[in-house]
Amino acid sequence: MCQHAPACPSAEAPDHEAAVLVAVHPDQGWALRCNGVLTFDDTGELLPDGTVIAPRRAAATASAAA
Repeated sequence: MCQHAPACPSAEAPDHEAAVLVAVHPDQGWALRCNGVLTFDDTGELLPDGTVIAPRRAAATASAAA
């Protein structure tokens, strides 16, 4: 999907969140990256192949335990 140089990381790459944002909808809580990854305000993600990555809640869990 990425058309610019240098190319952004693919959706399968560990650093896929470094891809350029192509659409941002803060009112709806999501953003689309040029590699096809949808990122959500709650840190969840949806990959182009339909794989769901659950939100990372480590910070919330750590503060709740304190």
